[in-house]
Amino acid sequence: MPPLRHSLRPSRTRPLLVGVVALAAMLAGCSSSSKYYEPNKSNRTETGFQNNYPQSARGSFWKWQWERLVEGNPKPPANDYKFPVVRPDLAWLNANHRQPSVTWIGHATFLLQIGGKNVLTDPMFSERASPFSFIGPRRKVPLPATIAELPHIDLVVISHNHYDHLDRASVEQLNRQAGGPPLFLVPLGVLDWMNDLGITNVRELDWWDRIAQDDLDIYFVPATHWSARGLFDRSESLWGGWVFRDVHAQARGQAVPAGQEPFSVYFAGDTGYSKDFRDIGERFERFDLALLPIGAYAPRWFMQNQHVDPKQAVQIHQDVRAKRSIGMHWGTFELADEPLDEPPGLLAEAVKEAGLPADEFVTLKHGETVRLDDAGAGR
Repeated sequence: MPPLRHSLRPSRTRPLLVGVVALAAMLAGCSSSSKYYEPNKSNRTETGFQNNYPQSARGSFWKWQWERLVEGNPKPPANDYKFPVVRPDLAWLNANHRQPSVTWIGHATFLLQIGGKNVLTDPMFSERASPFSFIGPRRKVPLPATIAELPHIDLVVISHNHYDHLDRASVEQLNRQAGGPPLFLVPLGVLDWMNDLGITNVRELDWWDRIAQDDLDIYFVPATHWSARGLFDRSESLWGGWVFRDVHAQARGQAVPAGQEPFSVYFAGDTGYSKDFRDIGERFERFDLALLPIGAYAPRWFMQNQHVDPKQAVQIHQDVRAKRSIGMHWGTFELADEPLDEPPGLLAEAVKEAGLPADEFVTLKHGETVRLDDAGAGR
């Protein structure tokens, strides 16, 4: 499949039009979650899934859209959308089978190399985060690499079914990759949608479920969010984050310090703040690396239940006991009201305010790779 075309011009879709797009996207489809109902499960109701911890009432979507129209949000970034893009060292990535690494493709999409596996998180390679090719949030930064240029992908993990995280064209192309399809790991309620596309190498998981793939243990863990791809399917599929633990790092020659095996990575997906992260920190004790959202947080009165801001992301970093973290979910699609280049600056301020070393929680350039040493520090 040829790479999708991208415009580098700052396409300024008017806020009212964005509202119409959102409604159109909501009308795109629905599913049923009744088969997942279990009265003894805390994340289930008779009509769908729910978060672990109560939240305040969600603000009005239409009020937000009106405010955007009146105030002219989002404002363009100071760099006029000219974000730096790094061409990944594709030869090294294709040859690497031992050293843990992470490459930020953009938004919530990372190529994670861990446990001898190539893993893609929330693969989003299309031009628009939308069910339509002609309207909807448009990619503001070109792709640093296409799917075809990446190493053969062994595993794909999906955090939830929103269009900027579960992209139909991307998963279909991955399913057709040379050498055979990856294993797709998805939340409860997404398997049928994948099967309808002809994607059958799929496993769906509930919160705290574990699956083993050779040297890699993978867990699906809670987040505070919601799901929908249509007007009538809100919360009918689950949402969450993913934990990866390389249980045999030492056996492959990595000098993991005593008492610190396995090497571990946490991908938070899309989330608001809650006690879920302290629960995750207590369950897994520590992470060598956490991939945490820092963008799409404004205005807070509307976004606070579903997207953390940079200060809350630093709190998550501390809650899950991460040695270091990388910020995601910013700088690629305009999904909220803050300027697209604002999150990294606020993150740096929050890291300093928390008394943490500046390099403990950072952001990357699109396409940038961090090679992780045996103790989990980047170089």
